[in-house]
Amino acid sequence: MAETVQTEKDEARRRYEFKKMLERLEEKEGSGTELISLYIPPDKQIYDVTAQLRDEFGQCANIKSKQTKTNVQSALSSILSRLKSYKTPPPNGMAVFSGAVNVGGDRSTFETIIVEPPEPLGTYMYRCSSNFELEPLRLMLEEKYVYGLLVLDRRESYWGFLRGNRIEPINGTTSTVPGKQRKGGQSAARFERLRLIAINEFYKKVGERASETFLAEKDFFNRFKGLLIGGPTPTKEEFADGDYLHHEVKKRMIGLFDVAYTNESGLAELVDAAADALKGVDLMKEKNIMSKFFKELTKDDGLAAYGEASIRKNLEAGSVDILLLSSRLRELRLLIRCGACNHSEERTIQIEPGKKTSGLDFGNCPKCTSPLFLEDETDIIDELTTLADQSSTKVEIISDDFEEGAMLYNAFGGIAAILRYRTGL
Repeated sequence: MAETVQTEKDEARRRYEFKKMLERLEEKEGSGTELISLYIPPDKQIYDVTAQLRDEFGQCANIKSKQTKTNVQSALSSILSRLKSYKTPPPNGMAVFSGAVNVGGDRSTFETIIVEPPEPLGTYMYRCSSNFELEPLRLMLEEKYVYGLLVLDRRESYWGFLRGNRIEPINGTTSTVPGKQRKGGQSAARFERLRLIAINEFYKKVGERASETFLAEKDFFNRFKGLLIGGPTPTKEEFADGDYLHHEVKKRMIGLFDVAYTNESGLAELVDAAADALKGVDLMKEKNIMSKFFKELTKDDGLAAYGEASIRKNLEAGSVDILLLSSRLRELRLLIRCGACNHSEERTIQIEPGKKTSGLDFGNCPKCTSPLFLEDETDIIDELTTLADQSSTKVEIISDDFEEGAMLYNAFGGIAAILRYRTGL
């Protein structure tokens, strides 16, 4: 018997899908405190959970609003029914969301959603509210490791963080160090001595403020992966060799790198200069992929393609090696049908979070002029990645938190590819 092989999704793709799921849950609202959020850690006994839920069901008799009481009891019944399928929680635990969700026009629909989180849940939680409680899942989107970034010369300094594929500028400062030309009336020796004192004071200020920022990072000892320092020679060497940084920050220093800018722009330059030291970091992976795409784009016979129509045809032909999709893409692929003559067509639309397609006017059938209706909708990233999986195409979800990633979205519509061979499509 042929064995079914499932393509393993890369981390960025799983992260995108998890984030998108949270966005959908964030949009859901109930009337009053009737949406239930239940978090069950992996070591919690299912029978203990069901016992508490049955007790909560009984307590609902005290709810004054008949509608709220009915909706909460319905949600509890739905959760209890779902939990019958579980002898024990999944390896990472489970989050259950249930209740009557508003869909507009004083109407609601009943939903029960079970989420198996990407990381183990640490605590048990039961909560009723007008929104689903999502903070424990949001925390799982935070980057597990961060790098400190610091650029400086004798005039100014700036510092921040590298979080996954995102550079986060924090703060900077300027110095009062005089230039090398001394003022009249001062001896050369006195002027140089005052200048060295000013440089030392500036280094101390930078070291104290930057160290304070880095040490304030949550769970510093486990999450702070290292410090990169950039600037001209000999400034960065003087600073690194001196006793300016907190000892816990200094001992995590990875290296010194030449950069031309020491303001906020210097942080991105520092990350580029430290490419070899940062191999394996999400941002560098994405930068390398986008660099390869732009290199192919500039060739006369390059293997680059972009635009939804072209990419769709190349995917269907199996000619795409790497599919590049912007994490900012918020588009839906719609299947529109005519109820009279069964004419159908597909459309791609951009839709803002929280907006519904159910209220959209799709016009009239071009064949019989009857109204068109929506039969099906799919997130365009889901649709294109499904096509990609059919031809073993690698999928990369590219952040727009760096220049090349922003260009993918702004200049190429967020959809591009590196091809296996030229097709002319």
